[in-house]
Amino acid sequence: MLVALIVTCEIGFWVLLAGGLALRYLGGMPRLGAAVLLCEPLLELVLLVVTTLDLRNGGEPGWTHGLAALYIGYTVGYGHYTVQWLDRHAAYRFGGGPKPPGPAYGRARAVHEWKLWARTLAGAAVALALLQAAIWYVGDAADTAGLQGWQFAVLRLLGIHAVVAATYTIWPRKAPARRGEGV
Repeated sequence: MLVALIVTCEIGFWVLLAGGLALRYLGGMPRLGAAVLLCEPLLELVLLVVTTLDLRNGGEPGWTHGLAALYIGYTVGYGHYTVQWLDRHAAYRFGGGPKPPGPAYGRARAVHEWKLWARTLAGAAVALALLQAAIWYVGDAADTAGLQGWQFAVLRLLGIHAVVAATYTIWPRKAPARRGEGV
């Protein structure tokens, strides 16, 4: 049941996002569109409550609880960023707004990658805190090895993302040559 709720929350995220942006830019109702977009955190609240109730009612802590924590952490770290990114593109495409900036190169790209890593760090901190709270909540009453495994997975993802960001710092991506320049 928890997996179905996670999938439902993910689908609901994109439905609310598309609906909110459509109301803002296609329907000419920016306030209503913003209200719809503000409903998105309710999905994560529902997921958190249901996950907690499942554990409280004797649910065996497992990979589904870990996935729920990771999903909530990701949403905290990247949810607002994703909404803003898509809002800028919708404003350009449907609302006559300025063209969103293209891919960054060099130092600007490295800074961008480290900002993304900071978002990953925030999401990881939330996921780790939720997982640890779940471990303490169920205590010795259940096997929490699965939840601890998710904690190590979160730390591995954080480390991998740090390596990716570091590569943009060490080997900065160069802008493509313009036509007529160079050879």
